[in-house]
Amino acid sequence: MQRRLLLPKLHSKHNMFEFQLLQKSKDSQARLGIFSTPHGDIHTPVFMPVGTKATVKSLDYKDLEALGSEIILANTYHLAMRPGSELVARMGGLHKWMNWNKPILTDSGGFQVFSLKGNVKITDDGVEFQSHLDGNKHFFTPERAVQIQEELGADIIMAFDECAAADVDEKYARKAMERTHAWAKRCLAAKTRPDQALFPIVQGSHFQNLREESAKFMASLDTPGIAIGGVSVGENFEQKFSAVDWAMPHLPENKPRYLMGLGTPDDILEAVDGGIDMFDCVLPTRLARHGAFWDFDGRHSIFKEQYKYDEAPLCPEIPCYASQEFSRSYLRHLMVENELLGMRLLSLHNIAFLFHLMEQIRYHVANDSFSTFKKSFLASFLATHDPLPEGTSL
Repeated sequence: MQRRLLLPKLHSKHNMFEFQLLQKSKDSQARLGIFSTPHGDIHTPVFMPVGTKATVKSLDYKDLEALGSEIILANTYHLAMRPGSELVARMGGLHKWMNWNKPILTDSGGFQVFSLKGNVKITDDGVEFQSHLDGNKHFFTPERAVQIQEELGADIIMAFDECAAADVDEKYARKAMERTHAWAKRCLAAKTRPDQALFPIVQGSHFQNLREESAKFMASLDTPGIAIGGVSVGENFEQKFSAVDWAMPHLPENKPRYLMGLGTPDDILEAVDGGIDMFDCVLPTRLARHGAFWDFDGRHSIFKEQYKYDEAPLCPEIPCYASQEFSRSYLRHLMVENELLGMRLLSLHNIAFLFHLMEQIRYHVANDSFSTFKKSFLASFLATHDPLPEGTSL
Protein backbone atom coordinates (compact mmCIF):
# COMPACT_ATOMS: atom_id res chain seq x y z
CA MET A 1 0.00 0.00 0.00
CA GLN A 2 1.29 3.45 -0.95
CA ARG A 3 1.12 6.13 1.72
CA ARG A 4 0.92 9.85 1.17
CA LEU A 5 4.34 11.32 1.81
CA LEU A 6 4.37 14.97 2.75
CA LEU A 7 7.24 17.29 1.90
CA PRO A 8 7.13 20.78 3.45
CA LYS A 9 6.86 23.47 0.81
CA LEU A 10 9.65 26.00 0.76
CA HIS A 11 8.87 29.50 -0.41
CA SER A 12 11.39 31.24 -2.59
CA LYS A 13 12.80 34.57 -1.48
CA HIS A 14 14.57 34.99 -4.80
CA ASN A 15 13.88 37.24 -7.76
CA MET A 16 11.19 36.74 -10.35
CA PHE A 17 11.97 33.93 -12.80
CA GLU A 18 14.92 32.71 -10.78
CA PHE A 19 15.36 28.96 -10.39
CA GLN A 20 16.61 27.84 -6.99
CA LEU A 21 18.17 24.38 -7.12
CA LEU A 22 17.52 22.88 -3.70
CA GLN A 23 18.90 19.36 -3.94
CA LYS A 24 20.23 16.79 -6.37
CA SER A 25 19.79 13.04 -6.08
CA LYS A 26 22.95 11.12 -5.21
CA ASP A 27 22.17 8.16 -7.45
CA SER A 28 20.43 9.81 -10.44
CA GLN A 29 20.03 13.17 -12.17
CA ALA A 30 16.76 13.88 -10.32
CA ARG A 31 16.59 17.20 -8.52
CA LEU A 32 14.41 19.52 -6.44
CA GLY A 33 13.91 23.18 -7.20
CA ILE A 34 11.72 26.26 -6.96
CA PHE A 35 10.95 28.48 -9.94
CA SER A 36 9.63 31.92 -9.03
CA THR A 37 6.96 33.65 -11.13
CA PRO A 38 4.77 36.76 -10.66
CA HIS A 39 1.86 34.52 -9.63
CA GLY A 40 3.72 32.28 -7.22
CA ASP A 41 6.43 29.70 -6.79
CA ILE A 42 6.50 26.38 -8.65
CA HIS A 43 8.03 23.43 -6.79
CA THR A 44 9.79 21.06 -9.14
CA PRO A 45 9.56 18.39 -10.42
CA VAL A 46 6.05 19.47 -11.36
CA PHE A 47 3.23 18.18 -13.55
CA MET A 48 1.13 20.85 -15.27
CA PRO A 49 -2.48 19.96 -16.15
CA VAL A 50 -3.44 21.12 -19.62
CA GLY A 51 -6.28 23.60 -20.02
CA THR A 52 -6.26 23.68 -23.82
CA LYS A 53 -9.10 26.18 -24.23
CA ALA A 54 -8.58 27.97 -20.91
CA THR A 55 -10.11 25.08 -18.99
CA VAL A 56 -8.85 21.74 -17.76
CA LYS A 57 -11.73 19.74 -19.16
CA SER A 58 -14.64 19.42 -16.68
CA LEU A 59 -12.68 21.05 -13.81
CA ASP A 60 -12.69 24.58 -12.42
CA TYR A 61 -10.11 26.56 -10.47
CA LYS A 62 -11.42 25.37 -7.10
CA ASP A 63 -10.97 21.75 -8.17
CA LEU A 64 -7.39 22.43 -9.26
CA GLU A 65 -6.56 24.35 -6.09
CA ALA A 66 -7.98 21.55 -3.95
CA LEU A 67 -5.86 19.01 -5.82
CA GLY A 68 -2.74 21.12 -5.19
CA SER A 69 -2.03 22.41 -8.68
CA GLU A 70 0.62 25.14 -8.74
CA ILE A 71 0.54 25.83 -12.48
CA ILE A 72 -1.63 25.01 -15.48
CA LEU A 73 -1.06 25.18 -19.23
CA ALA A 74 -3.19 26.82 -21.91
CA ASN A 75 -2.98 26.50 -25.68
CA THR A 76 -2.00 29.47 -27.82
CA TYR A 77 -3.29 28.09 -31.13
CA HIS A 78 -6.76 27.17 -29.88
CA LEU A 79 -7.25 30.43 -27.96
CA ALA A 80 -6.04 32.46 -30.95
CA MET A 81 -8.56 30.72 -33.19
CA ARG A 82 -11.41 31.18 -30.70
CA PRO A 83 -12.21 33.45 -28.92
CA GLY A 84 -9.08 35.34 -29.99
CA SER A 85 -6.28 36.69 -27.83
CA GLU A 86 -7.61 40.23 -28.22
CA LEU A 87 -10.80 39.26 -26.37
CA VAL A 88 -8.82 37.59 -23.59
CA ALA A 89 -6.65 40.71 -23.22
CA ARG A 90 -9.75 42.91 -23.09
CA MET A 91 -11.13 40.71 -20.30
CA GLY A 92 -7.97 41.24 -18.26
CA GLY A 93 -5.84 38.29 -19.40
CA LEU A 94 -6.07 34.59 -18.73
CA HIS A 95 -5.61 34.81 -14.95
CA LYS A 96 -8.55 37.16 -14.43
CA TRP A 97 -10.70 35.56 -17.13
CA MET A 98 -10.25 32.04 -15.71
CA ASN A 99 -10.23 33.20 -12.08
CA TRP A 100 -6.89 31.42 -11.66
CA ASN A 101 -4.37 33.34 -9.56
CA LYS A 102 -1.45 30.94 -9.84
CA PRO A 103 1.11 30.55 -12.64
CA ILE A 104 0.08 29.77 -16.21
CA LEU A 105 2.21 28.53 -19.11
CA THR A 106 1.15 28.94 -22.73
CA ASP A 107 2.72 26.96 -25.54
CA SER A 108 3.53 28.77 -28.78
CA GLY A 109 1.01 26.97 -30.99
CA GLY A 110 3.77 25.40 -33.06
CA PHE A 111 2.89 21.79 -32.27
CA GLN A 112 -0.79 22.30 -33.10
CA VAL A 113 -0.07 24.21 -36.32
CA PHE A 114 2.28 21.54 -37.61
CA SER A 115 -0.17 18.83 -36.60
CA LEU A 116 -2.97 20.26 -38.72
CA LYS A 117 -4.13 18.23 -41.66
CA GLY A 118 -4.40 19.99 -44.97
CA ASN A 119 -2.51 22.83 -46.51
CA VAL A 120 0.31 23.96 -44.19
CA LYS A 121 3.02 26.07 -45.83
CA ILE A 122 6.26 26.57 -43.90
CA THR A 123 8.74 29.28 -44.82
CA ASP A 124 11.51 31.02 -42.93
CA ASP A 125 9.08 33.88 -42.31
CA GLY A 126 6.44 31.71 -40.61
CA VAL A 127 3.65 29.23 -41.23
CA GLU A 128 0.47 29.59 -43.27
CA PHE A 129 -2.33 27.24 -42.26
CA GLN A 130 -6.07 26.81 -42.26
CA SER A 131 -8.10 26.96 -39.06
CA HIS A 132 -9.60 23.65 -38.00
CA LEU A 133 -12.78 25.57 -37.12
CA ASP A 134 -13.76 27.30 -40.37
CA GLY A 135 -10.98 26.71 -42.88
CA ASN A 136 -9.91 30.37 -42.90
CA LYS A 137 -6.24 31.00 -43.62
CA HIS A 138 -3.90 32.35 -40.94
CA PHE A 139 -0.21 33.19 -40.84
CA PHE A 140 1.78 32.64 -37.65
CA THR A 141 5.21 34.21 -37.34
CA PRO A 142 7.46 34.15 -34.28
CA GLU A 143 6.45 37.76 -33.65
CA ARG A 144 2.75 36.94 -33.91
CA ALA A 145 3.14 33.96 -31.54
CA VAL A 146 4.74 36.24 -28.96
CA GLN A 147 2.09 38.93 -29.46
CA ILE A 148 -0.71 36.41 -28.86
CA GLN A 149 0.96 35.08 -25.73
CA GLU A 150 1.57 38.59 -24.39
CA GLU A 151 -2.13 39.32 -24.88
CA LEU A 152 -3.05 36.07 -23.10
CA GLY A 153 -0.77 37.11 -20.23
CA ALA A 154 0.73 33.81 -19.04
CA ASP A 155 3.73 33.78 -16.71
CA ILE A 156 5.75 31.45 -18.95
CA ILE A 157 5.52 31.69 -22.74
CA MET A 158 7.14 29.50 -25.37
CA ALA A 159 9.16 30.38 -28.46
CA PHE A 160 7.62 29.47 -31.80
CA ASP A 161 9.26 26.31 -33.15
CA GLU A 162 8.98 23.87 -36.00
CA CYS A 163 8.06 20.47 -34.62
CA ALA A 164 9.28 18.04 -37.26
CA ALA A 165 7.70 14.61 -37.57
CA ALA A 166 9.49 11.59 -36.12
CA ASP A 167 10.22 10.07 -39.53
CA VAL A 168 11.99 13.00 -41.24
CA ASP A 169 15.48 12.55 -42.64
CA GLU A 170 18.51 14.33 -41.23
CA LYS A 171 18.55 16.97 -43.95
CA TYR A 172 15.03 18.13 -43.16
CA ALA A 173 15.55 17.77 -39.40
CA ARG A 174 18.52 20.15 -39.64
CA LYS A 175 16.53 22.65 -41.68
CA ALA A 176 13.70 22.58 -39.12
CA MET A 177 16.16 22.92 -36.25
CA GLU A 178 17.95 25.89 -37.80
CA ARG A 179 14.61 27.55 -38.51
CA THR A 180 13.61 26.95 -34.87
CA HIS A 181 16.87 28.61 -33.73
CA ALA A 182 16.25 31.66 -35.91
CA TRP A 183 12.66 31.87 -34.70
CA ALA A 184 13.77 31.69 -31.06
CA LYS A 185 15.96 34.76 -31.58
CA ARG A 186 13.10 36.57 -33.28
CA CYS A 187 10.77 35.70 -30.38
CA LEU A 188 13.23 37.13 -27.88
CA ALA A 189 13.57 40.31 -29.95
CA ALA A 190 9.77 40.65 -30.18
CA LYS A 191 9.11 40.10 -26.47
CA THR A 192 8.10 43.28 -24.61
CA ARG A 193 6.68 42.16 -21.25
CA PRO A 194 9.15 41.85 -18.36
CA ASP A 195 6.58 39.91 -16.32
CA GLN A 196 6.75 36.94 -18.69
CA ALA A 197 9.53 34.36 -19.04
CA LEU A 198 10.18 33.02 -22.54
CA PHE A 199 11.49 29.45 -22.90
CA PRO A 200 13.05 28.37 -26.22
CA ILE A 201 12.58 24.78 -27.41
CA VAL A 202 15.33 22.30 -28.24
CA GLN A 203 14.63 20.40 -31.47
CA GLY A 204 16.63 18.04 -33.70
CA SER A 205 14.35 15.05 -34.19
CA HIS A 206 16.04 11.68 -33.50
CA PHE A 207 19.55 12.73 -34.50
CA GLN A 208 22.13 12.97 -31.72
CA ASN A 209 24.32 15.59 -33.38
CA LEU A 210 21.32 17.85 -33.98
CA ARG A 211 19.94 17.46 -30.46
CA GLU A 212 23.33 18.35 -29.00
CA GLU A 213 23.74 21.33 -31.33
CA SER A 214 20.25 22.61 -30.57
CA ALA A 215 20.71 22.27 -26.80
CA LYS A 216 23.96 24.25 -26.95
CA PHE A 217 22.35 26.97 -29.05
CA MET A 218 19.30 27.35 -26.82
CA ALA A 219 21.50 27.42 -23.71
CA SER A 220 23.50 30.27 -25.25
CA LEU A 221 20.35 32.45 -25.36
CA ASP A 222 20.41 32.65 -21.54
CA THR A 223 16.65 32.48 -21.06
CA PRO A 224 15.00 31.75 -17.67
CA GLY A 225 14.28 28.15 -18.71
CA ILE A 226 14.56 25.75 -21.65
CA ALA A 227 12.16 23.20 -23.10
CA ILE A 228 12.82 19.99 -25.01
CA GLY A 229 10.29 19.46 -27.79
CA GLY A 230 9.62 16.99 -30.55
CA VAL A 231 9.49 13.98 -28.22
CA SER A 232 5.79 13.15 -28.49
CA VAL A 233 5.41 12.98 -32.25
CA GLY A 234 5.33 9.23 -32.87
CA GLU A 235 8.75 8.04 -31.75
CA ASN A 236 9.32 4.95 -29.61
CA PHE A 237 10.41 4.92 -25.96
CA GLU A 238 14.11 4.59 -26.78
CA GLN A 239 14.08 7.44 -29.30
CA LYS A 240 12.13 9.65 -26.91
CA PHE A 241 14.60 9.37 -24.06
CA SER A 242 17.66 9.30 -26.27
CA ALA A 243 16.64 12.79 -27.40
CA VAL A 244 16.49 13.85 -23.76
CA ASP A 245 19.80 12.20 -22.86
CA TRP A 246 21.59 13.87 -25.76
CA ALA A 247 20.36 17.34 -24.82
CA MET A 248 20.72 17.27 -21.05
CA PRO A 249 24.53 17.58 -20.69
CA HIS A 250 24.41 20.85 -22.62
CA LEU A 251 21.60 22.53 -20.67
CA PRO A 252 22.44 24.85 -17.76
CA GLU A 253 21.96 23.39 -14.30
CA ASN A 254 20.56 26.63 -12.89
CA LYS A 255 17.53 26.76 -15.23
CA PRO A 256 14.35 24.66 -15.19
CA ARG A 257 14.09 22.01 -17.90
CA TYR A 258 10.68 21.38 -19.42
CA LEU A 259 9.90 18.19 -21.37
CA MET A 260 6.87 18.93 -23.49
CA GLY A 261 3.92 16.56 -23.91
CA LEU A 262 4.83 13.73 -21.51
CA GLY A 263 2.30 12.57 -18.95
CA THR A 264 2.32 8.84 -18.17
CA PRO A 265 3.65 7.92 -14.73
CA ASP A 266 6.40 5.70 -16.16
CA ASP A 267 7.54 8.39 -18.62
CA ILE A 268 7.59 11.01 -15.86
CA LEU A 269 9.70 8.82 -13.59
CA GLU A 270 12.16 8.12 -16.39
CA ALA A 271 12.44 11.80 -17.26
CA VAL A 272 12.84 12.91 -13.64
CA ASP A 273 15.62 10.33 -13.37
CA GLY A 274 17.31 12.14 -16.26
CA GLY A 275 17.04 15.60 -14.70
CA ILE A 276 13.77 17.00 -16.14
CA ASP A 277 11.82 19.45 -13.94
CA MET A 278 8.52 20.21 -15.71
CA PHE A 279 5.91 18.15 -17.56
CA ASP A 280 2.54 18.65 -19.23
CA CYS A 281 0.08 16.36 -20.97
CA VAL A 282 -3.62 16.08 -21.82
CA LEU A 283 -3.51 12.38 -20.96
CA PRO A 284 -5.09 12.39 -17.45
CA THR A 285 -8.34 13.96 -18.64
CA ARG A 286 -8.32 12.28 -22.07
CA LEU A 287 -7.96 8.87 -20.46
CA ALA A 288 -10.79 9.74 -18.10
CA ARG A 289 -13.13 10.60 -20.95
CA HIS A 290 -12.44 7.12 -22.34
CA GLY A 291 -13.14 5.47 -18.99
CA ALA A 292 -9.52 4.74 -18.09
CA PHE A 293 -7.94 5.37 -14.72
CA TRP A 294 -4.60 4.86 -13.02
CA ASP A 295 -3.81 3.21 -9.74
CA PHE A 296 -0.60 1.77 -8.31
CA ASP A 297 -1.10 -1.42 -10.31
CA GLY A 298 -1.31 0.28 -13.71
CA ARG A 299 -3.97 1.55 -16.10
CA HIS A 300 -7.47 0.10 -16.00
CA SER A 301 -10.70 0.42 -17.94
CA ILE A 302 -13.74 1.13 -15.77
CA PHE A 303 -15.90 -0.53 -18.44
CA LYS A 304 -14.64 -4.00 -17.51
CA GLU A 305 -17.34 -6.39 -16.38
CA GLN A 306 -15.45 -7.14 -13.16
CA TYR A 307 -16.30 -3.66 -11.85
CA LYS A 308 -20.08 -4.03 -12.27
CA TYR A 309 -20.57 -5.16 -8.65
CA ASP A 310 -17.31 -3.78 -7.22
CA GLU A 311 -17.96 -1.75 -4.07
CA ALA A 312 -14.33 -0.65 -3.67
CA PRO A 313 -13.29 2.95 -4.39
CA LEU A 314 -10.86 3.71 -7.19
CA CYS A 315 -7.81 4.24 -5.00
CA PRO A 316 -8.32 5.16 -1.33
CA GLU A 317 -4.64 6.07 -0.89
CA ILE A 318 -5.05 9.11 -3.16
CA PRO A 319 -6.15 12.25 -1.22
CA CYS A 320 -9.11 13.11 -3.45
CA TYR A 321 -12.82 12.55 -2.87
CA ALA A 322 -13.22 11.14 -6.38
CA SER A 323 -10.63 8.49 -5.54
CA GLN A 324 -12.02 7.64 -2.12
CA GLU A 325 -15.79 8.13 -1.98
CA PHE A 326 -17.34 6.48 -5.06
CA SER A 327 -17.47 2.78 -5.81
CA ARG A 328 -16.07 1.37 -9.01
CA SER A 329 -19.54 -0.02 -9.66
CA TYR A 330 -21.07 3.46 -9.58
CA LEU A 331 -18.32 4.99 -11.70
CA ARG A 332 -18.72 2.20 -14.25
CA HIS A 333 -22.46 2.90 -14.40
CA LEU A 334 -21.82 6.61 -15.02
CA MET A 335 -19.43 5.89 -17.87
CA VAL A 336 -21.66 3.23 -19.45
CA GLU A 337 -24.46 5.82 -19.46
CA ASN A 338 -22.08 8.47 -20.82
CA GLU A 339 -22.80 10.73 -17.85
CA LEU A 340 -20.63 13.84 -17.55
CA LEU A 341 -20.15 13.21 -13.83
CA GLY A 342 -18.29 10.00 -14.58
CA MET A 343 -15.80 11.80 -16.84
CA ARG A 344 -15.37 14.55 -14.26
CA LEU A 345 -14.74 12.16 -11.35
CA LEU A 346 -12.25 10.08 -13.33
CA SER A 347 -10.50 13.29 -14.44
CA LEU A 348 -10.20 14.44 -10.84
CA HIS A 349 -8.80 11.07 -9.85
CA ASN A 350 -6.24 10.82 -12.66
CA ILE A 351 -4.87 14.31 -12.01
CA ALA A 352 -4.83 13.63 -8.26
CA PHE A 353 -2.92 10.41 -8.95
CA LEU A 354 -0.24 12.28 -10.88
CA PHE A 355 0.01 15.00 -8.24
CA HIS A 356 0.43 12.31 -5.59
CA LEU A 357 3.17 10.74 -7.70
CA MET A 358 4.96 14.10 -8.01
CA GLU A 359 4.71 14.57 -4.25
CA GLN A 360 6.28 11.15 -3.71
CA ILE A 361 9.01 11.93 -6.24
CA ARG A 362 9.92 15.17 -4.45
CA TYR A 363 9.91 13.40 -1.10
CA HIS A 364 12.22 10.63 -2.27
CA VAL A 365 14.61 13.01 -4.04
CA ALA A 366 14.82 15.00 -0.81
CA ASN A 367 15.59 11.81 1.11
CA ASP A 368 18.03 10.31 -1.43
CA SER A 369 15.76 7.33 -2.08
CA PHE A 370 14.44 8.21 -5.55
CA SER A 371 15.99 5.30 -7.44
CA THR A 372 14.64 2.76 -4.97
CA PHE A 373 11.19 4.36 -5.13
CA LYS A 374 11.23 4.42 -8.95
CA LYS A 375 12.10 0.73 -9.15
CA SER A 376 9.42 -0.24 -6.63
CA PHE A 377 6.71 1.92 -8.23
CA LEU A 378 7.34 0.68 -11.76
CA ALA A 379 7.46 -2.97 -10.72
CA SER A 380 3.84 -2.62 -9.65
CA PHE A 381 2.57 -0.01 -12.10
CA LEU A 382 3.76 -1.69 -15.28
CA ALA A 383 2.04 -4.96 -14.37
CA THR A 384 -1.35 -4.01 -15.85
CA HIS A 385 -2.34 -1.82 -18.77
CA ASP A 386 -5.89 -2.54 -19.88
CA PRO A 387 -6.70 -1.77 -23.51
CA LEU A 388 -9.03 1.13 -24.11
CA PRO A 389 -12.59 0.40 -25.28
CA GLU A 390 -12.79 -0.53 -28.96
CA GLY A 391 -13.18 2.47 -31.21
CA THR A 392 -11.47 4.93 -28.87
CA SER A 393 -8.00 6.37 -29.24
CA LEU A 394 -5.66 8.66 -27.39
